[in-house]
Amino acid sequence: MKRHDPQDVHSHPGSALQFSVRTSLSNPNIPTRQDTRHTLLPPIAMADDAPETLEALQSRHRKEQRDLISRTTQKKKQATKKTRKGVNDECERLEHELKERQARETDAHSGEAAGQEEEVHDDEESGEGNAGQNSEGVEDAVGSLTVSPSKDTDRSQADGEGSSSGGKKKVNRAKARLARRAAEQSAIAAQAAEEAANMPDLREQERARMDTQLSRHNLKLHEIRADGHCLYAAVADQMQTRDLDLTPRVSVKVIENGSAEPQDYKKARYAAAAWIEAHADDFTGFMEEPLPEYLAKIRETGEWGGHMELMALAKTYGVVINVLHGDGRVDKIAPGEEEGQTQSEIWLGYYRHSHGLGEHYNSLRKIP
Repeated sequence: MKRHDPQDVHSHPGSALQFSVRTSLSNPNIPTRQDTRHTLLPPIAMADDAPETLEALQSRHRKEQRDLISRTTQKKKQATKKTRKGVNDECERLEHELKERQARETDAHSGEAAGQEEEVHDDEESGEGNAGQNSEGVEDAVGSLTVSPSKDTDRSQADGEGSSSGGKKKVNRAKARLARRAAEQSAIAAQAAEEAANMPDLREQERARMDTQLSRHNLKLHEIRADGHCLYAAVADQMQTRDLDLTPRVSVKVIENGSAEPQDYKKARYAAAAWIEAHADDFTGFMEEPLPEYLAKIRETGEWGGHMELMALAKTYGVVINVLHGDGRVDKIAPGEEEGQTQSEIWLGYYRHSHGLGEHYNSLRKIP
């Protein structure tokens, strides 16, 4: 009996498949080419945490862009002439960082998808190779069979001709996907800008409410520089305009570099620190750091002042400090009742939205 050359079998891919099918009919224990493909593919492992889909990634990016535009628009509305450049630089930096991070995430997601496609392609090729090895094992048993070309051969040739244009189709799809993504981002940016434009201007609302309260209490606004010393500078301005002495009850030695007279806000800082140091038991329970470090920040840095510093200033100067809020509330900080002594009053304005740095104190002078 004439023996067929195995190379003749592999020269026709469709013939190899026909061999396997015919052989399986005569010997059911021998796996066919189609059987080996299904049995050799590894099982798909399901991860506990499914990766983020492209749709979910794009949805999250759109939300992040809307949120950032709302934040930056609000910051720009609240910026003053002095802080506008810094606010604009910060907004540009935040937008640049968001774009870079989202681009990295998109590229990473595209890389993972491509890797999965290559892995599946490799698995298919390995399955075909194993199927070919199994077909070689049965060639001796089917050597007498006649090989005839099948329709699968023509179909595989047609597929090979069509694959030459597959690269161009992939490139066109990628360009279309990028264009669609750019259009979506532009639409998101326009929507976020519209939403931000329709948001209430908290700065203007606060100023309008504060103007109403100033008229009610017969006060006028005196702007204090927003540099971290605003509380102390506002107290010093009130003390001077009301002809009150900045000399505190507790002896204070202001250390100033050079021979120039220390600034008034510096005197107020040292006065507050001296009172807190002399009455440490009344204040240390409200501190989050050791007393020496707290006092050093008051004296030597631009650390913002708060309620404890207002209390210390009210006591060391013996005055009532009234803090007016835009909603009409007045916080009255008194030094304590002392018989036979008339206590003077000073007024500060507390602002939350009118300055780029955040909370701020202004001096409120009495209208003659």
